[in-house]
Amino acid sequence: MLYLVATPIGNLADITLRALEVLKACDYILCEDTRHSLVLLKHYEIHKPLKSYHKFNEASQAENLLADLQAGKEICLISDAGTPGISDPGAALVKLCIEHGIPITAVPGPCAAIQALCCAGLPTDRFQFWGFLPRKEGELRQAILSILSYPGTTICYESPHRLIDTLKMIALLQPERQLVLARELTKKFEEFVRGQAQVLLERWEHAQPKGEMVLLFSPPPQQERQDWQAWTPEEHVKWMQDTYSLDRREAIKMVADLRQVPKRQIYNQLHQKD
Repeated sequence: MLYLVATPIGNLADITLRALEVLKACDYILCEDTRHSLVLLKHYEIHKPLKSYHKFNEASQAENLLADLQAGKEICLISDAGTPGISDPGAALVKLCIEHGIPITAVPGPCAAIQALCCAGLPTDRFQFWGFLPRKEGELRQAILSILSYPGTTICYESPHRLIDTLKMIALLQPERQLVLARELTKKFEEFVRGQAQVLLERWEHAQPKGEMVLLFSPPPQQERQDWQAWTPEEHVKWMQDTYSLDRREAIKMVADLRQVPKRQIYNQLHQKD
């Protein structure tokens, strides 16, 4: 049996009784960083063998882990913080277990994305999780453009040293969009900063942002939530160009992504009208 065990994202008290029971009863524990996980495990006097398991050794570990699981061993997978598999290692191992008929269960608990969403004050009836935003400028721009078009709340993870560049990009593309930045969740200096990108930029104008961060985008204002399904591709492309100051090529890509059709199809439809 493979157990996916959620662990605290900051406050060590945020762990369930079931999680403690499972961790104490398993044969060994898979950790992203064994040194980091030892802090939690020592705190609760859990003395089990630890094995390193992260994105750089998932493939090489697969055969040995599969053999142990098939032999009937009980294995727990934890991440550095939060729920395994959510922007953390775990998905590949879960897939492997499913392929070989090995039972899996999750021991629920903390998740930074949901913690931030609960306290953000943004709509929760429809939301998407984007994970970590891209690092390269062009890819980041495309990601943000897609997020700005989504008709619900978007939850992203962002690192402190990339936050400023991300906020500047948002301010450039749509300065009026409302954002929420959740920082150091469940910790002593937990903080929520709400407002447009410029407001968040001013918050860290003279100091480098620190701590784990979750960035949330509000949905587009009601007047921007156009019923583009009733539009022609040409009308849709023009609206994207006007709304987000895109060139024709970028607008075509965005429209194709939203309509879930190949870019060539949109291009051909527009070209027939030219």
